[in-house]
Amino acid sequence: MFLTGGHQAEAARLTEPRTRGQGGNEQPLAGIRIAMLNFREPRQSTAGGAEEYAWQVSRCLLAQGASVVFVTGRQRGQRRAEVLESIQLRRMGNPYLVYLLVPLWLLFHRRRIDAVIDTMNGVPFFSPLVVRRRTPVLCLVHHVHDRQFHAFLPRWLARIGCFVEGPVARLLYRRCLTITVSESSKLELVRRLRWLAPITVVPNGCAEPEEAVREPGQDDPMIVYAGRLVGHKRIDRVVDLAAELGTAWPRLTVHVIGRGPEQGPLARRVVDKELCGRVVLHGFLPEARKNALLGAAWLNVTASEFEGWGLTVIEAAALGVPTVAYDVAGLRDSVRHGVTGWLVRDGESLADVVERALEELKDPSRRTEVADACRTWAREFTWARTGASITGLILAKLEDRGGAYQ
Repeated sequence: MFLTGGHQAEAARLTEPRTRGQGGNEQPLAGIRIAMLNFREPRQSTAGGAEEYAWQVSRCLLAQGASVVFVTGRQRGQRRAEVLESIQLRRMGNPYLVYLLVPLWLLFHRRRIDAVIDTMNGVPFFSPLVVRRRTPVLCLVHHVHDRQFHAFLPRWLARIGCFVEGPVARLLYRRCLTITVSESSKLELVRRLRWLAPITVVPNGCAEPEEAVREPGQDDPMIVYAGRLVGHKRIDRVVDLAAELGTAWPRLTVHVIGRGPEQGPLARRVVDKELCGRVVLHGFLPEARKNALLGAAWLNVTASEFEGWGLTVIEAAALGVPTVAYDVAGLRDSVRHGVTGWLVRDGESLADVVERALEELKDPSRRTEVADACRTWAREFTWARTGASITGLILAKLEDRGGAYQ
């Protein structure tokens, strides 16, 4: 499930003998130096699922013996260099300069790097142009950004973004194995960007959650949104559910967990619509508190229109909580319609689907059935499996290029 195409057998062939053979060596990437290039890192205020993916994969590669340097942008007040969890962090540049400074850093350090994972967040880091020819580059793409460019940028700048993401990146990475996180994203790469490189699907993992502690008064219906507070997540639609469903569900509350630039506008919306007490904006919460709220919810709701997968969907499922989401690329992969959640199809409104879901979940036996299905689904996704898949792909590329394992 975590590898598609001909890479599955090759990755398995490479990881199994090396983890158990060669004198008991259990670190197949021992001595390999890997650069993880990512737009942000998980401790930044606008970090999301892509950052969690890059960090968890970095931890897995470290456990396989690699040394990992995580090269990323820098938020004001952060150190330029530090070591966290034995991963070297190198932060540089604002959201615009990072795309110039990271390739320069890679150029100056190319002799110390054996493999690169280049996360293309709509804009590439151009790593194939600056590394040594024998250094394998794996291009990681979570989803296609073209509609996102047009939604948030002036038309002229959106056209440039689409050109860079499409024709430029298509040629730049044509010889680099591409990793994406869902079949939907793979299909979009092929159909919308006419991607030339081979594509392998390696889904997100999910950490095993701690048992959520229920708090008094949490038996009433609750809806939770957990994630970044950014425009394309359309959290205002989740907030508005408190008003739209208020008559039919007078005890319904909506809880919003997360931080980001939309926090201020959302707070004003709650006041303007007189939803204080029915909508609670929690901001950032520690993991235990977040899990307690999410685990007590009847539904996790996301109104996002751009997703590669939807990490919070699986995090909610691990706690037995189903998700209502729009039927868009990525989310249609992470939500199993009618089993672990419900998808909002063309012609339907978010409020209508949420209300239908609440009616189903009002029945305790149905709620238990859905919760069991969610937990079963979530157990299929672990960061260990994600990391093992990418370890196999790196080893395959190193052997292809006459790396240290030949």
